Amino acid sequence: MIRLRRRLVHAAVALGTVCATLGAAHPAVADYPGPGYVTGDVAAHDPSMIRTPDEYVLYSTHNRVEARTSPDRIDFTRAGSALNTVPGWVYQYNSAGDVWAPDVSYHGGRYWMYYSASSFGSNHSAIGLATSRTGRPGSWVDRGVVHSSDTGDDYNAIDPALLVDSQGKWWLSFGSFWSGIRMIRLDPSTGKLSPQDDTLYHLATRPAAPHAVESPHIVEHGGYYYLFVSFGLCCRGTDSTYRVMVGRSRSPTGPYVDRSGTRMLAGGGTEILATHGTIIGPGGQSVLGDSDGDLLVYHYYDGNAGGAPRLGLNRLGWDEQGWPYVS
Repeated sequence: MIRLRRRLVHAAVALGTVCATLGAAHPAVADYPGPGYVTGDVAAHDPSMIRTPDEYVLYSTHNRVEARTSPDRIDFTRAGSALNTVPGWVYQYNSAGDVWAPDVSYHGGRYWMYYSASSFGSNHSAIGLATSRTGRPGSWVDRGVVHSSDTGDDYNAIDPALLVDSQGKWWLSFGSFWSGIRMIRLDPSTGKLSPQDDTLYHLATRPAAPHAVESPHIVEHGGYYYLFVSFGLCCRGTDSTYRVMVGRSRSPTGPYVDRSGTRMLAGGGTEILATHGTIIGPGGQSVLGDSDGDLLVYHYYDGNAGGAPRLGLNRLGWDEQGWPYVS
């Protein structure tokens, strides 16, 4: 733990330097700050990061949920995969057994991982759950399917993210294209669908085709719930158009509105990060509440490296109106 605290100081200095030199408190698009300095194995898509008592563990898309560890949020080392084997149910949704977009958090003495199985362009998809007592790679036990969608549905059950609200209720947001971002209520004792509420809530969409909104993540701050999403297209290297948008609501189930008051169900969203310079298509984001503040965790494509995927880390600040900004 002493070593971890020392390395945390180094991480704070590194990210603080980026904030001071590359970005103002409310940057214009051209002035978005660059990502904080990271090194090692940082080719991560759809990253979600936890802090265990000993280190940080970053989980991401592919390879039974790829795992990377870091003592300080700077140096990342590939550390195998979350799951030792591909659960049998995954093959019903992805013939190669590939899994995507994990969301990892700690509640009630254990770590919870929600992740998805699908194939590109299809909404024959499912969200699974795995749990662990340590959060370490290889320690996760699959608990099966939580929710699924099929070709007759108007939504896509991928990109899950867990929210535990101020009342202790559990919610799972998810969604990609189709009708946008959806939410279900969960039972905290199982992490699966609540027997008390089977409503499929609707949080956000983009009315115009191709309805490109996905990767929801909700955090609570100052009495509001903030819904972070990615607009645009992922996974196209230097042609990627992802950008990070946000809206807020007094209730986990909405309605979410942007800074101008436009509902996210009407296509609204306030941009907080987009392509700038060689940082292309930032998105697939999550938020880590760490001991030194909130951290935006995302991927982008490196214009200096032919569009190779990279891990992005930036601090999140909150302005006087309570809106987040990247620093």
